[in-house]
Amino acid sequence: MKACITTSLLVFALSITLVSNSFAQLIEDRTKLAQTGMQFLTVPLHARAAGLGDAMTALGGSSTALFYNPAGMALVANTLDLSLGQNQWIGDIDYHFGSIAYRPGRGNLGTFGFSLMAINYGELYETIRADNSEGFEDLGTFSPTALAAGFGYARSLSDKFSVGGQLKYVHQSLGASTLSLDGDIPVKEENALGTLAVDFGVLYRTGFRSLNFAVSARNFSQELSYGEESFELPLSFRIGASMDLMDLVSPDMSTHSLLLAVDAEHPRDYVEQLRVGLEYLFINTLALRVGYVTPTDEEGISLGAGLQQSVRGIDLGFDYAYTNFGVFGSVHRMAFQFGLD
Repeated sequence: MKACITTSLLVFALSITLVSNSFAQLIEDRTKLAQTGMQFLTVPLHARAAGLGDAMTALGGSSTALFYNPAGMALVANTLDLSLGQNQWIGDIDYHFGSIAYRPGRGNLGTFGFSLMAINYGELYETIRADNSEGFEDLGTFSPTALAAGFGYARSLSDKFSVGGQLKYVHQSLGASTLSLDGDIPVKEENALGTLAVDFGVLYRTGFRSLNFAVSARNFSQELSYGEESFELPLSFRIGASMDLMDLVSPDMSTHSLLLAVDAEHPRDYVEQLRVGLEYLFINTLALRVGYVTPTDEEGISLGAGLQQSVRGIDLGFDYAYTNFGVFGSVHRMAFQFGLD
């Protein structure tokens, strides 16, 4: 028994080391700034994910895997899985999102999914330079918006290996900018772009206790441009590992669970980051979470909680997360989960 526990600890420690050191040689490289657009695609959406520091690559079992690693959708146990949520982001930006997964034939045909996120940036003031005492002229307000809608598919190729992908349409409208004034009539130019992007990933259940490994890549797309300025979507590569630490001390998982998840992320436009999350689950009902991301400029520790219960064959869940963003204040996220056998 002691030998098994020792081996488990060594294997999991090795996995964390491999994940965390994958990009360690690049941690000091801070030159990759402001090279991408449509940054709304990088914001952690789901409350559970936020509570875990967004370390979700090696976790699955929900339609929300479409936002992190589509391969995780292959682990959905219910025939139908639905998630809805809201994210009150910094700067009074509101995110609304939803995802649904359908698993026909008890998974023999794979799992199909659909994801949607819609972003409201609120009202912003528009001005134009003018030769008056104030130096500008007020042109009223405008309301930028963004959305991403995707269709995904995941399948377990064996009892250990799963793959998944998602094709999504991404659109952002920054409103119409005023180029000049023709008398009192503004001459405007629309600033709206849309494109297709691809996410894909793999997830490997090692069979050694609950140890999982996973790799994902998100936001592959063509280059875009506003006027003369070109940019790319925020392409991101991740390697992740997860394991229930209670495997090391007790075979009875019905009362206590202590899940550890670690992600190493290599983004296109920022320094490499390490994400760590810990989730304690009591009698499969109450979950308490803590997450940490490093390095960051303002983001601090994330805290989260969740409740889940089955009522007449319907799985219900609610999740909440709080993140301290320093000078930007705090961020609150909420999500509801529904599962139908």
